[in-house]
Amino acid sequence: MAAGYALAQQLLSPEVTPAPPVGKTALKIEVVAENLDRPWAVVQLPDGRFLVSERVGRLRYVLRDGSLSAPLTGAPEVYRDGQGGLLDIILHPDFTNNRTIFFSYAEAEGDKAGTAVARAVLTDLGLKDVSVIFRQQPKVKGKNHFGSRLVVAPDGNLFIGLGERFDYRDQAQKLDNHLGKIVRITTEGAAPKDNPFFDTPDALPEIWSYGHRNIQGAAVHPETGKLWIHEHGPKGGDEINIPEGGKNYGWPEASYGIHYWMAPIEDDHAGRGFEEPIHHWTPSIAPSGMEFYTGSAFPEWKGSLFVGALAKKHVARLVIQNNQVAHEEKLLIDKGWRIRDVMQGADGALYVLTDGEKGRLLKLSPAP
Repeated sequence: MAAGYALAQQLLSPEVTPAPPVGKTALKIEVVAENLDRPWAVVQLPDGRFLVSERVGRLRYVLRDGSLSAPLTGAPEVYRDGQGGLLDIILHPDFTNNRTIFFSYAEAEGDKAGTAVARAVLTDLGLKDVSVIFRQQPKVKGKNHFGSRLVVAPDGNLFIGLGERFDYRDQAQKLDNHLGKIVRITTEGAAPKDNPFFDTPDALPEIWSYGHRNIQGAAVHPETGKLWIHEHGPKGGDEINIPEGGKNYGWPEASYGIHYWMAPIEDDHAGRGFEEPIHHWTPSIAPSGMEFYTGSAFPEWKGSLFVGALAKKHVARLVIQNNQVAHEEKLLIDKGWRIRDVMQGADGALYVLTDGEKGRLLKLSPAP
């Protein structure tokens, strides 16, 4: 099997030379909180506390002393099987005044499930005024590829990165469903009239871009205001894209990976009318979480893009030049931690969420 994979990789695409590391940043690693049950996302609140989602269906505060609050009340029932559960969380841009958050989760309907997004008002004890503002259409059977990363764009609209639900990969090329799509909605759940397919017959008006596989990282570039995402490939071909409205990113017709059953996939995106990724990892690192660094604690990191790696168990620091990855530095490579999310804190430190039944929230700061 391994020999067949290597041969297929040689036949499918040119040799990929790993980017050289940039320096060896000396880090101080502190455990902020531990014993989190399969944590998926973390945000920092204005008062310094953290809010963490646990995939089993819980939201918790991480208090200033590192202790965990009781599970917050008011969270909806989630579909917990496989990769499903309570997933991403982000703050409303005017959170200080309205205390509103958005969160994504796998929602069941009989024996089917799909990604849903809700908004709610956050209190000290839980959620109130919970309302679902988006439901992926259609719900389907299966427990994989819910996607779920959320980003509020500079224009105030909400981007949602969605998976193609694994067994339904061909639907990523069709505009009558939300599988394998990025959707763009208002924070109330409506499709903006300037969406690329708003007036297209038989297309869902929420769709922004299509041909995606399983999006588990999203961030807005701090200078250009453009959305950046990464998505899991199959065996190889994890991609970073800068998705533009109306564009097709190729899955499952084009990929730098191969199918799990060793069938080759055409790796020519542009020649077939698809958008080329700006970067890909082959073999896969299984990326999750994404953050542009704008802080001052690490001056040499300013402008870098950080991506967690689940399979390869590190944090990738990507040096970006002209919308391309110029160099890559691998952090925490010797720790053996599956990295689920990365986040810049108010203090300029980088906070990292590790995956698993005893997940941790870690703080990375410059070594003294």
